[in-house]
Amino acid sequence: MSIEQVTEMLLSRYQKEFSEKRRYIVGIDGLGGAGKTTVAKELRHALELADHEVFIVHLDDHIVETHERYGTGNDEWFEYYFLQWDIRLIETELFRKLHASGSITLPFYHSPTDTVITKPIHLAPSAFILIEGVFLQRKEWRRYVDFMVYIDCSHELRAERVLDRDVYLGDDQARLDKYRRRYWLAEDYYVDEVDPIGSADYVYRGR
Repeated sequence: MSIEQVTEMLLSRYQKEFSEKRRYIVGIDGLGGAGKTTVAKELRHALELADHEVFIVHLDDHIVETHERYGTGNDEWFEYYFLQWDIRLIETELFRKLHASGSITLPFYHSPTDTVITKPIHLAPSAFILIEGVFLQRKEWRRYVDFMVYIDCSHELRAERVLDRDVYLGDDQARLDKYRRRYWLAEDYYVDEVDPIGSADYVYRGR
């Protein structure tokens, strides 16, 4: 199905569920390398063509400092799944406030200095809010999302993308080892525990 068809389905759901304009929260979930950022941009463009305001939230903008997610004494996959974000803070300061709050203040991670900078974001009262990120359907967050898209993409294609992309992790072998220890085990846990395909409103076949 194309982005245009997804947009049509999304707008139809929105119009049926709400008689008054309001913020509508759309999740774009998927494992590493599935194409979440690309789909978010394409969906924003399609919604804007339909004369809607759109704001994208990238969950990776809101991770915690390195010392809180590395070297904690836990397995690396556990650190990635449970400690990469302040799960409770993201719930209370982002998800709980998305539908109606006029002011939202969030921590933004600044990679060059490994620090978090708190900044406000301003959202129009009737905008579509697209939230893209991995593990988006974890139990603490799922109920706040009105329409959840899950990007289903083969492990082989995702692995090729992330291993080519994440050169900051070292050489080819270092990258592969890191993904095997940290990222892919966490993704396996998510798939087993949450069933993101079964929990999504729409499954988008990645390409």
